Amino acid sequence: MTAVLTPTLQLATDLIRCRSVTPEDDGCQEMMIRRLEAIGFSTERLRFGEVDNFWCIRGNDGPILAFAGHTDVVPTGPEANWNNPPFEPKIIDGMLHGRGAADMKGSLAAMVVACENFVAKHPNHQGRIAFLITSDEEGPSINGTVKVVEWLEAHHTKITWCIVGEPSSTKQVGDVIKNGRRGSLGGILKVKGIQGHVAYPHLADNPIHKLAPALAELTAAHWDNGNEFFPATSFQVSNINGGTGATNVIPGEVEVIFNFRFSTEVTDQLLRERTETILNKHQLTYDLQWVLSGQPFLTPRGDLVNAVVSAIKTETGLDTELSTSGGTSDGRFIAPTGAQVVELGPINATIHKVNECISADDLNTLTAIYERTLEQLLV
Repeated sequence: MTAVLTPTLQLATDLIRCRSVTPEDDGCQEMMIRRLEAIGFSTERLRFGEVDNFWCIRGNDGPILAFAGHTDVVPTGPEANWNNPPFEPKIIDGMLHGRGAADMKGSLAAMVVACENFVAKHPNHQGRIAFLITSDEEGPSINGTVKVVEWLEAHHTKITWCIVGEPSSTKQVGDVIKNGRRGSLGGILKVKGIQGHVAYPHLADNPIHKLAPALAELTAAHWDNGNEFFPATSFQVSNINGGTGATNVIPGEVEVIFNFRFSTEVTDQLLRERTETILNKHQLTYDLQWVLSGQPFLTPRGDLVNAVVSAIKTETGLDTELSTSGGTSDGRFIAPTGAQVVELGPINATIHKVNECISADDLNTLTAIYERTLEQLLV
């Protein structure tokens, strides 16, 4: 290490040392639980399938401010490509290096230390503080936050405000927060044809040729105009697979994988219907499997957004930007319960990359922002 470790940086480095490649937790959660129980939190360990989760809460009544996040990280890729071993954290020139530094062990450390600082100053605070932590965010997201939310609903526990620690910032910590996300609807389309020899096309039926005009229409379609909070819905093809590998064989099938990122101006049902109308218009023989990863959600200005914006302004002087851009997050499982949800975390420039890193000073600033938000809502 080349810098003096603050409590947040020390905890972040301890968490990064855990090889918690999704869905493994590798001890991160127990480390957090010990710290939280030491300041009066009670814990429910919630294991679903092979996924470890926990719900920690402090206080007996009143509104709940929950911190949500994940201890799992994406795979490193070849570790030889890293300048520093990904699970041996180091601070070099003011930057904390290691897998998960930005996404999102740095945020987890900041959340825990912020709560420690807050409880030390306000042991009899109003309301309740909670942690909803999973190790299944970077994976299929089947046995993680969605299951914990179902457990909370079954126990009649409602989150009032939720801060998700996803790396939301772009150039300076706190310059952007996510107060919503677009919905994600995926499709796996298999168009059927008849395999044959390219020299005898009249004896075959080329599914690629039949698909092409339909795909052109789908990519050119105007789905909506978006609104003041969301950009227009987009349709993107991510994979096309067809053919046998031989140059003289017309394939019998072609597969297309596509995705809609959609606004609140349309519904997933409308997107499905319009897509299938276009496919049917072109008289395709096809199978289509739909996968809805999440509905769009939005938290307008209110208690939570105002508290976070004020905390950022106080700690950094920035006028933060509210945004709904980017991919999905576990906030999509929490918002439908009626909770106000925002995502606030460090700069996202190196997430999922080789040599992932984050400014050490930014983590200390993030800790102060989280603590200030607690004061805004629970004092």
